[in-house]
Amino acid sequence: MCIRWLLGSSQLQRAWRAASLKHLPYGHQGTRRWRHSGGSTYRAVIFDMGGVLIPSPGKMAAEWEVRNHIPSGTVLKALSSGGENGPWMKFMRAEITIEDFLQEFRKLCSEISKTDMSVDFFSFLLTNEQVVKQFPVMTEAITQIRAKGLQTALLSNNFFLPNGKSFLPLDRKQFDVVVESCLEGICKPDPRIYKLCLERLGRKPSECILLEDLGPNLKAAASLGIHTIKVNDPETAVKELKTLLGFTLRTVVPNTRPVRKTMEIPKDSLEKYLRDLLGIQTTGPLELLQFDHGQSNPTYYIKLANQQMVLRKKPPGTLLPSAHAVEREFRIMKALKNAGVPVPKVLDLCEDSRIVGTPFYVMEYCSGLTYKDPSLPGLEPSQRQAIYTAMNRVLCKIHSVDLKATGLEDYGKHGDYITRQVQTWIKQYRATETSTIPAMERLIEWLPLHLPSQQRTTVVHGDFRLDNLLFHPETNEVLAVLDWELSTLGDPLADVAYSCLAHYLPSSFPIQPGLGDCDLTKLGIPTAEEYFRMYCLHMGIPPTENWNFYMAFSFFRIAAILQGVYKRSLTGQASSATAEQSGKLTEFMSNLAWDFAVKEGFRVFKEMPPTKPLTRSHHTWARPQFLPRTLGRRSYVTSTDSSPAHASKGALVFSPEGLSPPVREVYQRLKQFIERHVYPAEPELQSHQASAERWTPSPLVEDLKEKAKAEGLWNLFLPIETDPERKYGAGLTNVEYAHLCELMGTSLYAPEAKSRVAFGKPLVEQGTILADIAQSRVEIEQARLLVLKAAHVMDVAGNKAAALDIAMIKMVAPSMASRVIDRAIQAFGAAGLSNDFPLAQFFAGARALRFADGPDEVHRAAVAKMELKHGL
Repeated sequence: MCIRWLLGSSQLQRAWRAASLKHLPYGHQGTRRWRHSGGSTYRAVIFDMGGVLIPSPGKMAAEWEVRNHIPSGTVLKALSSGGENGPWMKFMRAEITIEDFLQEFRKLCSEISKTDMSVDFFSFLLTNEQVVKQFPVMTEAITQIRAKGLQTALLSNNFFLPNGKSFLPLDRKQFDVVVESCLEGICKPDPRIYKLCLERLGRKPSECILLEDLGPNLKAAASLGIHTIKVNDPETAVKELKTLLGFTLRTVVPNTRPVRKTMEIPKDSLEKYLRDLLGIQTTGPLELLQFDHGQSNPTYYIKLANQQMVLRKKPPGTLLPSAHAVEREFRIMKALKNAGVPVPKVLDLCEDSRIVGTPFYVMEYCSGLTYKDPSLPGLEPSQRQAIYTAMNRVLCKIHSVDLKATGLEDYGKHGDYITRQVQTWIKQYRATETSTIPAMERLIEWLPLHLPSQQRTTVVHGDFRLDNLLFHPETNEVLAVLDWELSTLGDPLADVAYSCLAHYLPSSFPIQPGLGDCDLTKLGIPTAEEYFRMYCLHMGIPPTENWNFYMAFSFFRIAAILQGVYKRSLTGQASSATAEQSGKLTEFMSNLAWDFAVKEGFRVFKEMPPTKPLTRSHHTWARPQFLPRTLGRRSYVTSTDSSPAHASKGALVFSPEGLSPPVREVYQRLKQFIERHVYPAEPELQSHQASAERWTPSPLVEDLKEKAKAEGLWNLFLPIETDPERKYGAGLTNVEYAHLCELMGTSLYAPEAKSRVAFGKPLVEQGTILADIAQSRVEIEQARLLVLKAAHVMDVAGNKAAALDIAMIKMVAPSMASRVIDRAIQAFGAAGLSNDFPLAQFFAGARALRFADGPDEVHRAAVAKMELKHGL
């Protein structure tokens, strides 16, 4: 097993070179792949383990760093630390125990990341057999190689587990020879370990082929005369190996295996049933294999005479009434086949449990390709584009089926599909809940309040994803859509969103590889947004605005399913490590779901529906009769009596003293923060502003940001409607935030906007100065009240209703600020224009505001038009 088993990146090769290959030139200069002259053949195939027979957890390690807020590259640096005498190299040579290695590894990671770092979860990744399951394509290849009489060997850089056994999550019986570094005390690319493997096989280098994924190891093998294949993708590597060996390495039926003992079915009664059904007269045995997929409803491959079929049955035991409904699968596939949807042709439904133990149906076998990895490794960008386009088109075909013509009008309930689904998965989650997951709690409250107002009703697949499709090997068209167990009538956009889940998952995701960290443009794969627009174009419908809701629901549904898996694992059906991993995945999925919920909230906030402007009064501000307030958008509250938490929501608060107690507490904390941290920092900040480094962020500002975050004084601008759980900010109304803005606008230099003396007495006692102060106070208060009024209308009636007040304040405030600052400059004289005081900088900022958010002329025109429209 090579180091790439852990990391799997080009950086790893550099790390390996730094660790133990300084004497070798870097890189694999081209592998030799040929047959012997004179017609001789290869006699043995040697396999590396990590990255060849089992997945490389390298990307999982990188993802683990991201999830645990560990600096990127920490694991790589820790593994390469110390070179050949570092803890990792010693560990693979069995010179230190796993406990010693993990202790040293944790120490190194902590030093590199500058934080106390646990490696327990990473240790789980190294030793969990669910994570390192052997690639089926490699299992098939080994079976075929051995069937042809060739030898197989495993040559792995490996280590010991705490139980004293070496880490080998494979069946040793697959190999004639197994050579492990921890047992031999030497590691690849040391030539001695290759020679040892050849010796035990009893073969010459020229008689052997090595499959390896790391360049230096391939280089060392090739220098001895071993023929090599560099493994980037197992499927592609097996094709190259087939070319070298000259015989097929895949079974006739991909993804099948001998029938499991617990899933065996009576062949005699099945053969009699099939002969009667198909009228087969010829003799010959019935061949029976089991598909690797189809864990919910066991699925079998059958060959009888020249007929190839697939049997899908209910599992044995007591089942829930609506679960494992093979009868529904049979019905939908039969109807869709007649409607032109690519599905296998169904032959018969048998509800007689005496034949194979449970009801089942039989369909024709379709030969084609299935893709497990959504990044489609080994294909050209144009092929990937064609595959995703075909996937999109077949989904449109499913959603375009005429329910009446196909007799599927009663296949499910019409309308409120999402409502029922949300309630169903909430109940499922509650039934399997083991601890409080904050994101799930927020979603359970949020989803029912944001259901789509309009939903179409079509056939929905319920589990539409790439690996449930069968593709033509040459044209890339969809030959068949498989696994209809969850199909019903419902909202088609649920299918579309579900088929995009992989776009937001990391490529190292344990359940299914994702595309979240892939360069989709380079791969030729459409983004989720492009895929959705493609769907809308094919369907001839406008793109929906609430796409984020459907993504949030899809991830919530997966999180609820994973929680069920986690709950079952706690009953002893899986190891504790696996149980812990399942729990982490539930939380991971729910956090993704909530991210989309937040995005939907911001969309609603930015695109608020128009509301009727409030009646204006020539006297005091008239309160409207308020309508119900909903989460995620601004509208009216139920009465003039606002809740204690947001008293300013229904009343125009003129002073901080009128704010609700929680907001007054935030106000006081902000005031103390400014006095303790901001005021003392202003001289240094002013010096930075006047220095040559003024175009780069001040380190002091960055420090203040962190302190503000730590004290909960961050993102105060985020309104309560878009952040109801106060996850990102303080959840303030516009009026509440306006009062905090007033506080944040104060300055250290106000006591000086008394100390100056002119004509024998302080400026503050000069008549003209007193007049300017009075005029400035009046103008500030006028603008202040208009700001508060605009914020108030935004809170109670929405942005559309506040459009006039917003336009007026954009026109008034900058002009007022310019006038007040100008008077202050006049009072300070020439000093007011110097860098000794911030007045010149204030004036420049205020003047810039008069065109930064639209020029005054535009705001004046907007105010005039609205006045003429609504009457003076």
